[in-house]
Amino acid sequence: MNHNGHPFSRRRLLAGAAAASAVTVTGVAATSTAAAASPTHAPTPLVTQGRIGSAVLHAPGGGPTAARFQADFHDRLVSWLAFWSANSPAAWSTPVQIEARVDRSGDTLTLHAIRYRRNDELHDGFAAGRVDGSHWAALASLHHHFPVVTPLAGGAIQVGDGVAGFTGSPTQVAFAVAACRQLWGDPAATAAGWHEHAGRALARAGQRADVASRAGWATFTRSSLRRGLGTDSYE
Repeated sequence: MNHNGHPFSRRRLLAGAAAASAVTVTGVAATSTAAAASPTHAPTPLVTQGRIGSAVLHAPGGGPTAARFQADFHDRLVSWLAFWSANSPAAWSTPVQIEARVDRSGDTLTLHAIRYRRNDELHDGFAAGRVDGSHWAALASLHHHFPVVTPLAGGAIQVGDGVAGFTGSPTQVAFAVAACRQLWGDPAATAAGWHEHAGRALARAGQRADVASRAGWATFTRSSLRRGLGTDSYE
């Protein structure tokens, strides 16, 4: 398995992750915003799927599998993966494998890897625990499409169903701070001043928008995805 990405030092990545955790705990008052963003589903039949869009679903550390999804959640995951692919480098194929686990309720997914082909070889576009910009890029792409996105120990990312948009939750603010530091080279970013720092990142990307608005958040996460994957440098 070839690993393709833009390497970050392990110390830098771990420092960024620790800072993001600290932001969640100390920089933003705990609220029920994230919990409120997670939708409640009426009892509906789950749909069994062995793919997400173009990608075959694989069990973590295993082979092809099928999982039971809430239908709307699966549709959102298909849109998310198409978005990831559209903003990845041109030399990458559309994703061919997703390594993930879906919970029993069918509305929460834990992502471990995204794989694509290049020159007839399989590559990791994102792999849990890998130290490079694709970690932040994956978080950015998921924050673009879902309201509840949680990094887990070991590098996997858990995402819950819901309508995308900025909620001001601690996890969103923590991501914004970490993205400013790790992707946009702004080590001074803090929870208290995250709005200003994220605005500077948008300005570097040639965009003028309020990052706390729906449109601004969408632009910030898309630009961070492209910078993390090296599609655009915005220099």
